[in-house]
Amino acid sequence: MSFVSEESLAEHASRDSCWIIVHSKVYDVTEFLDEHPGGSKIILKYAGKDATEAYEPIHPPNAIQDNLPIEKHIGAIDPNTIVKVVKEVTEEDKRRQALMDARPPLDEILNLHDFEAVARAVLPAKAWAYYSSASDDEITIRENRAAFQRVWFRPRILRDVTSVDWSTTILGCKSSLPIYISATALGKLGHPDGELNLTRAAAKHGVIQMIPTLASCSFDEIVDAATPGQPLFLQLYVNRDREITKKYVQHAEKRGVKALFITVDAPQLGRREKDMRMKFVDDGAGAKVQENQKDVKKDQGVARAISSFIDPSLSWKDIPWFRSITNMHIILKGVATPEDAILAYEAGCQGIVLSNHGGRQLDTSRSGIENLVDIVAALKTRGPWPNPNFSIFVDGGVRRASDVLKAIALGASAVGVGRGFLYAFSSYGQEGVERAIEILRDEFEMNMRLLGARSINEIVPEMVDASALRSHAGLTPTDNLYNTTYQPLSLASFKTKL
Repeated sequence: MSFVSEESLAEHASRDSCWIIVHSKVYDVTEFLDEHPGGSKIILKYAGKDATEAYEPIHPPNAIQDNLPIEKHIGAIDPNTIVKVVKEVTEEDKRRQALMDARPPLDEILNLHDFEAVARAVLPAKAWAYYSSASDDEITIRENRAAFQRVWFRPRILRDVTSVDWSTTILGCKSSLPIYISATALGKLGHPDGELNLTRAAAKHGVIQMIPTLASCSFDEIVDAATPGQPLFLQLYVNRDREITKKYVQHAEKRGVKALFITVDAPQLGRREKDMRMKFVDDGAGAKVQENQKDVKKDQGVARAISSFIDPSLSWKDIPWFRSITNMHIILKGVATPEDAILAYEAGCQGIVLSNHGGRQLDTSRSGIENLVDIVAALKTRGPWPNPNFSIFVDGGVRRASDVLKAIALGASAVGVGRGFLYAFSSYGQEGVERAIEILRDEFEMNMRLLGARSINEIVPEMVDASALRSHAGLTPTDNLYNTTYQPLSLASFKTKL
């Protein structure tokens, strides 16, 4: 790669010829301006300058290399010649910094709701909107939480619970807790170290991390940060270019990843209106052929900007292909019905995740915990249950160890926790994730003693009453902590100047 001088770079600082620097390399993005999902204005702001700071939090590390033709990779630039954009410290930045300085001490954080409240206060508005948003009217995201309140414990008494063991094995990997860190995208929106906060904390506490396809850190950065032998799973969005997917999956296997979680509930992203309202484009961006059209999509938010590669043609016929390219456990993430659970079992998958994507896809779809009851019943018709060769996981709405125990009692092998850990590192970095794990560990100890269970194997269906799960319109106990941190949707706003 050739070197680019400061003088040469300065000649390409307009819409007609737009070069930018990302990670000390120069790219010609002129032809991409009107295709950029976030609009051209943000790119043109950095024309002829270093755009790394703006690029890094909301793009996977290799996005620009993978999406720009090689002839648009101009060369490297001497770090001494980089023209940096002077970052203006706004009043909002000052307000957020003051809130960071005034955060509660970690030892005063008592539950995962506390992390969410702190994150909502200290995160930039765009980051909070992306992390917290869900689809349409956000009914499912709220139902995910409410569903756990409709499952009641039936504790056993007079059992010796002096020693309680909440460790387990997940897909052949030992875990200190019956949970794994579920994949969430764009960690650097919340913290400069992004997903590495999770990797380091997971290593220290014996918890399994699922690496997201759309991480802010590169896959190899995350694996390199892991300790020798640390178990890792991989969440996969399937690329339209199957060769890219094959290379990625096989590279992950070579690096020691133990299981492949294929996301199957996102042929198209849901409309996440909190995110969308943060990203309206008013600079005339759009392809030239779209001028004067009224239906140009300029309001899709961060989610659209990172997801255009996802293949909507993914189908059951692709499962044999995945089995042919990897020996990793194959788990389908996003199963919602007994019919599809049976198909996954018959297709030779090693498990499923009952998930609605954290309420971010099809609104008014049922919660994973509710679907669990019907799906376990269906799988029991296919042979002895539990089946050591087929696992059921649940995610969505988990904030307490008691939620996890309810899912295990109803037949789940383990439970994924996503936003809880995301908010922990967004507000306190790696130490926040470690504190979150410690809180859950303490909750497991207390709840298992009170439930009369000395190990995960002793958590059985008879310990819960799930008869009210389907009562969507019935009385659900109010979750005051969740309701306090939940931010209701807003309507379109009038312009400030009439």
